Amino acid sequence: MTLADATAGASIRYTRDGSTPTAASTPYSAPISVTATATIKAIAIKSGLADSAVASATYTIGASASCPTQSDTPNFGPNVHIYDPSMSSATIQAQLDAQFAQMKDTASAQFSENRVAQLFKPGTYAVDDNVGYYTSVAGLGQNPGDVTINGHVTVDAFNASDAGNATQNFWRSAENLAINPVGGNRWAVAQAAPFRRIDVRGDLQLYPASYGWASGGYIADTKVSGQAASISQQQWYTRDSNVGSWAGGVWNMVFSGTAGAPANTFPNPPETTLATTPVSRDVPYLYVDGAGKYRVFLPSLRTNASGASWANGSTPGTSQPMSQFYVVKAGDTAATINNALSQGCNLFVTPGVYHLNQTLNITRPDTVVLGIGYPTFVPDNGVNAIQVADVDGVRLKGLLIDAGTTNSAALLTVGPSGSSASHAGNPTTIQDVFFRIGGQIAGKATTSLIVNSNNAIIDHIWAWRADHGKAGSFGWTTNTADTGVIVNGSSVLATGLFVEHYQKHEVVWNGQNGKTIFFQNEMPYDVPNQSAWMSAAGVNGYAAYKVGAGVTTHEAWGLGSYCYFNVNPAVNSYHAFEVPNTPGVKFHNALTVSLGGVGTITHVINDVGAVTASNTTPSNVVAYP
Repeated sequence: MTLADATAGASIRYTRDGSTPTAASTPYSAPISVTATATIKAIAIKSGLADSAVASATYTIGASASCPTQSDTPNFGPNVHIYDPSMSSATIQAQLDAQFAQMKDTASAQFSENRVAQLFKPGTYAVDDNVGYYTSVAGLGQNPGDVTINGHVTVDAFNASDAGNATQNFWRSAENLAINPVGGNRWAVAQAAPFRRIDVRGDLQLYPASYGWASGGYIADTKVSGQAASISQQQWYTRDSNVGSWAGGVWNMVFSGTAGAPANTFPNPPETTLATTPVSRDVPYLYVDGAGKYRVFLPSLRTNASGASWANGSTPGTSQPMSQFYVVKAGDTAATINNALSQGCNLFVTPGVYHLNQTLNITRPDTVVLGIGYPTFVPDNGVNAIQVADVDGVRLKGLLIDAGTTNSAALLTVGPSGSSASHAGNPTTIQDVFFRIGGQIAGKATTSLIVNSNNAIIDHIWAWRADHGKAGSFGWTTNTADTGVIVNGSSVLATGLFVEHYQKHEVVWNGQNGKTIFFQNEMPYDVPNQSAWMSAAGVNGYAAYKVGAGVTTHEAWGLGSYCYFNVNPAVNSYHAFEVPNTPGVKFHNALTVSLGGVGTITHVINDVGAVTASNTTPSNVVAYP
């Protein structure tokens, strides 16, 4: 490419990484060769004159122009069940009940390979939908009110073996519909169970009917006309929503951009409230247009957001036809999926388990990878599952990545090492993407998620090294995994960060200007002895959340880290949060808990905060420094 300026005697300075050029930037003297995707920015400079405006151009290298046309009314395969109002309520109810019976039992279904999506076309339905493992329930309207359930969409401690405890109610979701619930709607979940774009016309109960323990959870882009009650939930995060009122809170209840949220009163009661969410972009979702064709809606980026995106009308954004999406279903391999990506297609991933013998490479800006029904990628032979290039606007939503039995260096990497382009106007979003090391199989991965790209948004992930599962799938030397999340990019935002049981630092944040709103962590249960778990000479254990020593700006709100060293209760971690002692690194409302007093954490953050109590009460730090 060539650069020119009309002002005689002016010089041109440019950058190749998307950053704003200055007088100190590279001088332009000859045409620039662009061999990889890049954003070039340039200014013209002349003494005595103001600098020119910044010129900018983005070049995408190696991606095809457009996806070969796919069907707008695709066959989604046998695991996607589509309902319309012409069907009788009895017929729909019988199908929902049959699917629930298969997905209900904690002992048999939690680590099965069953996957299912239940999709409701616009209209009104009189049904009660009990939601089991690996089940996604969603409306196919453009807005939540287009699909109305006169009944309930329910998660509870369903099984007698649960003993009223909902702490293993993982991997299920509800999205994009309205509920008219008699007596309120119960959504008693733990991790990886998002509740998005729901119009609850009444009360929302986030606790089991037994009032037993629950360990959730996440709400976004939702309206609750009545009371949302957490009661026995240990922690919860609510983003960009509207609630009539809120009741309850055990250890760590966090709100950002939520109208009707309680005041910021941490630790008594333990509520952390931000008036807005700094940056957010709601999830892509499938809907049916007026002609009966399927499309995917792509919500716009929001800054300083508050309230549901559809609270005053339709969600702002654009849509793409399914003709631009390759539908991934049974029989697809890494080769067929990569071929679709290389041709310029987005991916719509249907419920199933997909083994990968090569890395999935996402190189085109604005690529959408949308999964429903917890589609699961399993990398085989030590490959990394997914690699995203350092490009604008990739959207990843609704995926489970299950580590294979040969160690992968990373399960998902966003941007190669050294990525430097700015994506402030169109970031990559990682939403409802869940990682599992062990539990199903004896998985191994050094790191689950690495974010090298700047400005990325991590919006609700659960990175989990299994503490239970099928026999032979978990144990200190079995499902090995060092770190859940490493952030190297700058200006990365995490909204809803759940990371548990990794064997070293669970989160390492090296990028400048990072922000986290809500963090939930349990340290590894199965540490065999103290000598096996030392982060440095004389330092017991590993901090769950470590901010790199060179970081000068970082801010976080509402963070909890818990220990339960049941293999060896004598194990100790010196602290849960390790950060540079500098004014630009700020933590608000952080806590530690020893569950049942099994093991200890000496301090909350650095050398600050009391040792964990033996009676499962928190040690709190309201502000650091």
